[in-house]
Order: sequence, then C-alpha cells, then structure tokens
Amino acid sequence: MAFDFRKEYKEFYLPKDTPAIVTVPRMNYIAVSGQGDPNAEGGEYKQAIALLYGIAYTIRMSGKAGHRIAGYFDYVVPPLEGFWRQNGIDGIDFLHKESFQWISVIRLPDFVTTADFHWAVAEAERKKKADFSKAEFFSCDEGLCVQCMHIGPYDSEPATVERMHRYMEEQGYLLDITDKRLHHEIYLSDPRRVSPEKQKTVIRHPIRPADG
Repeated sequence: MAFDFRKEYKEFYLPKDTPAIVTVPRMNYIAVSGQGDPNAEGGEYKQAIALLYGIAYTIRMSGKAGHRIAGYFDYVVPPLEGFWRQNGIDGIDFLHKESFQWISVIRLPDFVTTADFHWAVAEAERKKKADFSKAEFFSCDEGLCVQCMHIGPYDSEPATVERMHRYMEEQGYLLDITDKRLHHEIYLSDPRRVSPEKQKTVIRHPIRPADG
C-alpha cells in the first residue's frame, strides 16, 4: 500500500477542530511563489498549481521515466499547501485578497534531493513542453505553532483563527508571524468536488512563549 503522509502524520495533517500547540519539524517542498487573488481566473495562483502538480507527479513516477531515486518508496502525493502574507498586516486580511503574497507548495518525501528535484523540473518541461522554471526546492522549519482544522469556506477562516489566537494566549504564547514565519494552510478538500461548508483546511500560525 502506498505511503500516505496524511495517515502517517495525522498530528500535522489531520488535527482536531479545536486549537492545539504543535512543534513542526523541517520539511522540504516543491514551491512556486507569486502574488494576487488566488480566485482570479487565469491568475498566477492557478498557474502555480499546475506547475506544482506537474513536478509532483513527475517525481512520483520517476522510476517509469528511468530515473532512480535512492530510498524511493511508493507514496500518495501530499495535499496542496500555502504560506500567505500581506505587507503591513499582522496576520491575514481576507477582505483584500488582491494584496496576498503567497508561496504555494506540495511536500516532498525526504528521499528527494535537490538533484532529483532539478531532474524533475527538466523532465516536466520536456514532457509537457512548458516552462517550469518558477518552481523551487523549498525547505521550511516551522517550529512552534498553533493549529486547528477549519471546516467551512475559506472566507470563514477568521473565526477559526480567532479561536486559535485566544487559545494560544491562554496557554502563554504570542503570535509570531514575521517575514519568515507565515500564515500556513493545508488544503484537504478539492473545492471542485466538496461543497464550501464541508471543506477541510488545516490552519497553522507560528507562535512564541510570552515570557521568552
């Protein structure tokens, strides 16, 4: 049976719908950065998603293309994720999506090296005859965070974020969103197939001890 990150690392991908404190280890990703409203038809965000999945599946099927990756095992491509920020805002303002700056990502298994990643970019370009140069190998160590499963449409996330912040303060922590530590979302539902009120999104915010 293929390795499924969501099932093997439930602490990070399938949290409860009540806030909790978690320490997230360093993970590697395929990443594409951009800016603007993610809902814009034909916008940068939707173009980035196509690049991410093109590379993700090229790596997963690398053996059939004759590229052998040391330590490779069969796995399910992890869910789409995103790191979000807006200049001059401590957190996220969902009313002004046009000012979003984002890093859209898909997690890589630990056995994928930078050399394997660059092979996959070149192979995806060759097969799809498209430019994949915006994709990067991205490593992130999130560390101490508060997270929660949000159930519902993306625009109702502020209510979940408010609960998360209230909980972290009760536990003796402060929000620590910076240029390097960002609002993080993990998308567990396909909005094309799941109604907005049933969508599941992991929301994660970096924190630090209030007395630190």
